[in-house]
Amino acid sequence: MKKLMFALALLLPLGARAQTYTYALPQTVITLEVTAENEQFHAGPYAKYAMKYLGVDARTTNGGSCRITEIRMTPLVEADPSRRLTVSPGAGKETFLSLSAQGLVAIGDGQSGRSSQWRFPSPSDADFADKGVSSNLTSEQTTLYRSVHNNAVAVQQDMVVTKSIEQRAREAADMIFSLRKKRVEIVTGDTDATFSGEAMAAAIQEISRMEKEYLSLFIGYSDIQVQKMKFDVVPSKNAKSQVYVAFRVSDQEGLVSADNVAGKPYLLELVPQQVSDSDASRMAPKGVVAWYRVPAVCTVKLSDGVNLLLQDRVPVYQLGFEEAFPIGVK
Repeated sequence: MKKLMFALALLLPLGARAQTYTYALPQTVITLEVTAENEQFHAGPYAKYAMKYLGVDARTTNGGSCRITEIRMTPLVEADPSRRLTVSPGAGKETFLSLSAQGLVAIGDGQSGRSSQWRFPSPSDADFADKGVSSNLTSEQTTLYRSVHNNAVAVQQDMVVTKSIEQRAREAADMIFSLRKKRVEIVTGDTDATFSGEAMAAAIQEISRMEKEYLSLFIGYSDIQVQKMKFDVVPSKNAKSQVYVAFRVSDQEGLVSADNVAGKPYLLELVPQQVSDSDASRMAPKGVVAWYRVPAVCTVKLSDGVNLLLQDRVPVYQLGFEEAFPIGVK
């Protein structure tokens, strides 16, 4: 295991007067960097006519889903604010202490907090405004009657009325089949215009783009946003269970914090390695001592409650035990 960069180094020149030093014992913070794809589906306005005019099934309601694509777990070490200690080596004593990862003493007088940025997906509304080229209006012929010398005379009159949704759906379906037919004609050369090379590729690409837009009116479309968030879990020795809700996933909001009960919980479980009583109950040495923590090596498991997503071995300082180290030397 690589040595960590946190250490306590106290150095007093001979003859110096007594000084008091403040330090803190370390604690392990398990950081999870989670990447997810948040999909919001928008049903097409003509979805209920997809089977009738296109022969395909289509979703008729909007919906959302969130899928985790990557999780990275990193154990970090920071000062434990609940275990701040002081030590006074005494005048005329030279003190030097530098401990490895298995006997870490972290300096507690500095800034140890870290900033975090929370990102949430911006909700978007369905937009079919620029799809389709047919008019929303149609012309209907109606017969009116007027009285001429007490006789009813039929008069033909054209009226502009709004097309029904089914009429617009039928026109959109006709356009789809027309575009498909045109594409086949260009590919097979069965057309008055001559297409070759880049011109043919550009024409087919544009036809495919238009067909996709018209199809979206029936089968809908999805907005996909990528979310990246960090979640910190600080294990506690006093916890009733070493199972923590690390974060949650909501189909509507994506990645959310552990206290947002609207999302599905993802659980972080720690199984500490057993330490014998003889190792954890050594007598403290006499004289001036500095206390340090020996971490408990834990098997850390992340799951969605059913499936195991990742597993690793991590040293967790606050779940281990404390030892004393003599630091005063004449």
